[in-house]
Amino acid sequence: MSKKRILFFAVMALVLAALVYLQVRAWRRFDWETFGDQTANVNWLLICGSVFFVYAADTVRAWRWALLLRPSKKVSGASLIAPQFIGFAGLALLGRPGELIRPYIIGRRVGLPLSSQMAVWTVERIFDFGTVTLFLLLDILFSSSLRELPVYHAVRTGGFLLGGLVLLGIATAILLGSFGAPISNRIERTFSPRFPEFAGRLCLRIREFSNGLNSIQDARSFVYCTLMSIMVWGGVALSYRLVTFAYRDPQVSQLDIPQVILLMFGSIAGGVLQLPVIGGGSQFATISIMQNVFDITPELATSCGIMLWLVTFMSVTPVGLLLARRERISLTQLAAAEEEASLHNPSAAVAE
Repeated sequence: MSKKRILFFAVMALVLAALVYLQVRAWRRFDWETFGDQTANVNWLLICGSVFFVYAADTVRAWRWALLLRPSKKVSGASLIAPQFIGFAGLALLGRPGELIRPYIIGRRVGLPLSSQMAVWTVERIFDFGTVTLFLLLDILFSSSLRELPVYHAVRTGGFLLGGLVLLGIATAILLGSFGAPISNRIERTFSPRFPEFAGRLCLRIREFSNGLNSIQDARSFVYCTLMSIMVWGGVALSYRLVTFAYRDPQVSQLDIPQVILLMFGSIAGGVLQLPVIGGGSQFATISIMQNVFDITPELATSCGIMLWLVTFMSVTPVGLLLARRERISLTQLAAAEEEASLHNPSAAVAE
């Protein structure tokens, strides 16, 4: 493991340890018996249904990736389903460094370099982040249940700021897609004499990002990718709703779709702080929103937060490991190979 990753894990561990300490201080009267009763009494049929929607979302991701690959190579979406599940299993078990397993496996499978798949991965991230932000903005503009929350004005302000950042990001992406090469050359001429390593990495990243945007060939491709992204995150939102509906207590079961989308957005943001296997940030963000925004008891919020993490982050692991075994893939060896490849591909290292 590189020094960069060791430092990354160390910082995350310290942050999560601080969160645990603060949470424990706030839960001095936490009732573990109530927590156990709330968890044991969920509707497990609905939990299974929520897992199905997570699997369906990951399957749609395979067809979206195949569509983004079309300018470079025509592949079937079905052939990319296994890499999606294996990659997300690696993410769940190895933490954020496992994020690059998907592009690495797909690149090896279709016979394309890792740099090309990193470009596709970047475009996929743009569609994902843009779609989730769109859901949040629709929530803020049209949901009456969110307007009743004490923190609505803070959520609205944050949502509009985020929407502005997304629009700025889209404008930047269009600019780089149209003028990536001239911008890269200008940066290289300006900064290479004094900062050669930084300039080389940045220019390579700009060129590959610009090439990656070429995966959107026309308006039809853009519309298809947008619709698939809505299907992906709509499926994840339905999964969240089924988990909350599976609880008997009306504090959780009566959360509506707009409230669940706010919960999903917080979980995604918290997921940036994630340690291998045990997660961390996602659970804490979900639990904190349930307690502080929706005024749900600590025991119920903790139970539901952990259940949501298990369903949305960890449920893919068994299938991913089975597929990896069938294809004779070792996640640890794959992570090591991906790390070795990233040493020869600066753009991959930057993505981490």
